[in-house]
Amino acid sequence: MNTLQQAPLFGLVGYLLGSIPFAVVVSKAFGLADPRSHGSGNPGATNVLRTGHKTAAVLTLLGDALKGWFAVWLATHLGAGALAIAAAGTGAFLGHLFPLFLRFKGGKGVATALGVLAGFSGSLALVAAGAWLLTALLTRYSSLAALVAAIAAPIAAGFLIERIEIVTAVAIMSGLLIWRHRPNIQRLFAGTEPRIGKRTKEQA
Repeated sequence: MNTLQQAPLFGLVGYLLGSIPFAVVVSKAFGLADPRSHGSGNPGATNVLRTGHKTAAVLTLLGDALKGWFAVWLATHLGAGALAIAAAGTGAFLGHLFPLFLRFKGGKGVATALGVLAGFSGSLALVAAGAWLLTALLTRYSSLAALVAAIAAPIAAGFLIERIEIVTAVAIMSGLLIWRHRPNIQRLFAGTEPRIGKRTKEQA
């Protein structure tokens, strides 16, 4: 099987992995309300954190990141080419954004994107995580931290990764992540964006 044949196969596998809604699964396991019923309505770790249950939020974060990492690891472990590896990672990210199991209504994809980046390159993931963490600590805005990390990731990828297929995948994910944060960008400019850890019924 050549790399052009591998790409759609691993992309599909990645998409199915990415579609696993850990926010919903973890919330049910802890007896919490469905994360889609409050806050932003997004099935993600930040929204789970708004319930005040930090353990559930951390487990959601880990699950969302691991599914992205595993999709890339699996393609790499099975000897797939760069295009198929890029497709696996992009597929996992798209699965989180548009999950098959939640009628294509998913989260923003920050944790899953980080997991995919870790699969592509540990150094790249550290750069993105560092950008997110520094911005989050300074501003307490999860959305702004995600936007800064999304801008930093493709720039760093251009320096750290030689394969254009992987760099392109990172750029595509970053563009989609920014696009998914459009409402957050509007609220940041309006000064109404909720900060990390704030329990609120506002949209996020």
